[in-house]
Order: sequence, then C-alpha cells, then structure tokens
Amino acid sequence: MRSLHSSVLKWPDARTVDAAVRAWAAQLASAHPEVLKVGYWGSYARGDWGVGSDVDLVLILSRSDLPFDQRGRTLDATSLPVPADLLVYTLEEWLNLPEEGRFKKTLASEIVWVFERNP
Repeated sequence: MRSLHSSVLKWPDARTVDAAVRAWAAQLASAHPEVLKVGYWGSYARGDWGVGSDVDLVLILSRSDLPFDQRGRTLDATSLPVPADLLVYTLEEWLNLPEEGRFKKTLASEIVWVFERNP
C-alpha cells in the first residue's frame, strides 16, 4: 500500500523511445549526409526494458575521419527521453565485423532500423 508520500518511478515506454529515436535519426541524417543507417538494439528492441534502461544505438556512416572511440562523442543524443549509448561504425567497419562471436549475431537478431538512406 502506497502512502501519499511514496515515490512513483515512471520511465518512457518502448513506443515513446522508438518515436523519439526515429525523429532524432531523421534530424541527424538531414544534417549529416554521411549517415547511412540508424538503429537500436538491446532492451528496447527486445521489449524487456525497465526503469533506468538506456537505448543502445548503432549508426553506420559512409566515412569518418575520427577514431571509432571518439565518434559517439560528437553526436548529441540528449534530446532523447532516455540515456543513449552510441556505437558509430563506418560502412566498411560494419561490413567487416567478425562473423564469429556473439556480438554480430546479437545485433543481427535484435536491431530495429529506424533510418536508412536511399542510395
């Protein structure tokens, strides 16, 4: 039984996060022609998100002059309703992810693409 002074934790649901990520991706892509694809994976893609969940984003760029570990820092995802983790690959890096191991298989089975640039 809750008292009048108890806290209630609310967190954005999957539909809200999906819509926000789609809008963010479209805006990002319009400002950055090198953005080829944007997707999310992890708890929001699987449907097992909860209070405190972040959204795991994957971006694929045609090219980048920055090292892999610095690319995500250049993109502002603070407009999203939940914290975001960004993995930013060039197309070449994405195509050359190792086939063995769980990471590529996990991405392939979970990812929800929200933006794809038409060639």
